[in-house]
This record gives sequence, C-alpha cells and structure tokens, in this order.
Amino acid sequence: MKAVILAGGTGSRLRPLTGLMNKHMLPVGKYPMIYYAIERLKEAGIEQILLITGRASAGLFIQYLGSGSDFGVSITYRIQEEAGGIAEALMLAKPYVKDGEKFVMLLGDNLFEESLGSHASVFEDQPGGAMVLLKQVHDPERYGIPVFNDSGQITSIEEKPSEPRSNYCVTGIYFYDSYVFSLIDKLTPSERGELEITDLNNVYAEAGLLTYRKMSGWWTDAGTFGSLYEAAGRMQEEDE
Repeated sequence: MKAVILAGGTGSRLRPLTGLMNKHMLPVGKYPMIYYAIERLKEAGIEQILLITGRASAGLFIQYLGSGSDFGVSITYRIQEEAGGIAEALMLAKPYVKDGEKFVMLLGDNLFEESLGSHASVFEDQPGGAMVLLKQVHDPERYGIPVFNDSGQITSIEEKPSEPRSNYCVTGIYFYDSYVFSLIDKLTPSERGELEITDLNNVYAEAGLLTYRKMSGWWTDAGTFGSLYEAAGRMQEEDE
C-alpha cells in the first residue's frame, strides 16, 4: 500500500509560529512534526510515500527528508500551488496511484499512538470504497462527526456541527481506493471555494461504501497551541 501525506496549509491557528515555518516542521518533542507521520507509516510497512505541500515549504521538507532513504522509506514530492481544500490536494496524487491500488492519506498534523498496520490490513481485504478512522473526543463540535444508522453504518458526516450527534470524530487518516479521483472530479467547491474532504467522504457514505474503525490509543491533530503542547508531552514520554 502507498501513502499520501498532506503537509500544506497556512497553520493559521498556530500563528505567529507558522509565520516562520510550515507547521509540519515545528518541533514536537525531539523531532519535527512530520517525522512522526513518516515513522507511523514505516511501522505499518508502508514505504512508498507521496508528500504534498506548498511551494514556499517544499525546500524545508526536501532538506530534512530528502529521498526518505535515511528514514527507510521512498518519498516523492508534489506541489499544491494554491490552497484549494484537502480533496483538491489529494487530486495531485492521481499520477502516483495506479488503477486498482489502495492507499492511505494522512494529514501531517495528525499525531497518534497506535500502529496503522492492522487498519491497513483490514482495508486491503475490503473489495473497495473508503475507510475512515474514528476517535472519541470531548469536543466533537471541532471536527467532522459521523452520523450512524441503526445498523451502525455511517450514513453521513457533519462538519463541525453545533449539536453533534456523536462524540466520535473523523480523524485525518483516510483509506481510499483509486476510484476516489473520479469522485473528486465530480465535487463542487464549498462556500469557501474549496473541495472539501467531508463532501468526498459523504459520496462514499451515501453509496454505502464508507467503513470505519475506531482508534484506541491517544490521538491529536496538533493544530492548536494546546494540542501541540499535548502532543509534545506525549512524544517526549514515548522517547524516554
């Protein structure tokens, strides 16, 4: 299985730090944030990685990660010229993923405890579709929240609802089949002019092709100062 890491974005919630560098290069414990995404993929046996970032940050990643050989992986780079949403960034992976292949997409600011290996194996055994990883949180209104039917299937995902119908959130870890690129082509931009990942996942959900697994270990998206501080503490504990 291949992997796609999205490491762009403005990191507006982490300013002024992100005025100096891409948030995925900010230190978390002993290493830059991006290091942990690479390590989690390698642990799962996923060694072919496409990293997508903005033009201004590409040099930082290339200088630190290079070809990926020092980390035991192979890294290819693509540039997202302008911010257009997660789904639009994912479209840049189309030449990288062959027809019939499955892959995992990881938002680079997702830091988590458990291995992705078992989740990847389950998705490999699925006939197709998409799979998301869920995590129980105390502030679900900050995230995309799954809506379940009586059979426990996800029927839709609500983005940052004021009254969440679940205390599980959709993490930034997604598994897709190669048909995803055809679906992105059919998406329309949201009110903020972006192709939204929630809209993409809802296409799968409406077709009954969106499965999920629940994460048991700790997880954070490290997108705020509070979560960045929490992640640093967690990683320091692991390194000791």
